[in-house]
Amino acid sequence: MRLLFCGDVVGRSGRQAITTHIPTLRRQLRLDFVVVNGENAAGGFGITEKICDQFQQAGADVITGGDHTFDQPETAGFIARSSALLRPANFPENTPGLGHKEYTAQNGQTVVVVHLLTQLFMKTMLDSPFEAVDRILKRYALGGTCQAIIVDLHGEATSEKMAMGHYLDGRVSMVVGSHTHVPTADAQILPGGTAYQTDAGMCGDYHSVIGYQKDIPVQNFLTRRRSERLTPAGGEATLCGVYVETDDRTGLAKRIVPVRTGGRLQPSLPE
Repeated sequence: MRLLFCGDVVGRSGRQAITTHIPTLRRQLRLDFVVVNGENAAGGFGITEKICDQFQQAGADVITGGDHTFDQPETAGFIARSSALLRPANFPENTPGLGHKEYTAQNGQTVVVVHLLTQLFMKTMLDSPFEAVDRILKRYALGGTCQAIIVDLHGEATSEKMAMGHYLDGRVSMVVGSHTHVPTADAQILPGGTAYQTDAGMCGDYHSVIGYQKDIPVQNFLTRRRSERLTPAGGEATLCGVYVETDDRTGLAKRIVPVRTGGRLQPSLPE
């Protein structure tokens, strides 16, 4: 199976990158399944139902969130009826929406997507993502009841993300980090067959501070106070993500390639 995970979408330019590049990537790479992290898509904070619909029309099968999942007032209402938008699975049980779900890929196979929020250095303190994912994985057999399991691990600390990658090695198809908006250079297949990258990067304008206009963040660091709300940068976005090919028999990864297209960063696409 051919899978694509796209990192955090930031603002209008990030949305344009998704709607422009995903249809082309689906054709060129013959993708079976696409996951997009959309938690900063609505003005840099959260996501709306209209944006979710736009991403689905562009070719995204699933949209994940993160610590900003519920920043938009409307989200708590529509996430409860949405089949495509996931919030972190380690939110309390009474939180609207789902933290994981089974989907049918374009090739007819079953894909499970699991969304988790880490604990270190995060303002939103949730239950252990390790315990949460253990509960979920008891329900599935990779290569049996499902042909792929994708984990979006949303968090700040690289150590916690790497620990989760090793913890899930051989149990899922891929563990990809989101949240920090900068693509890491550690794409690899772990010894047990799980594809891993600490952070996929963002889909946004990289002539910025993590996707936001530069002036306000710079002043915040200089003055040690937050004076204004951050505004997404509006230049051409780079779509950043991770491409993974899996073995249909085992569900484990055979290949992982960082994806970067458009904008300012050095391009990277599977041959």
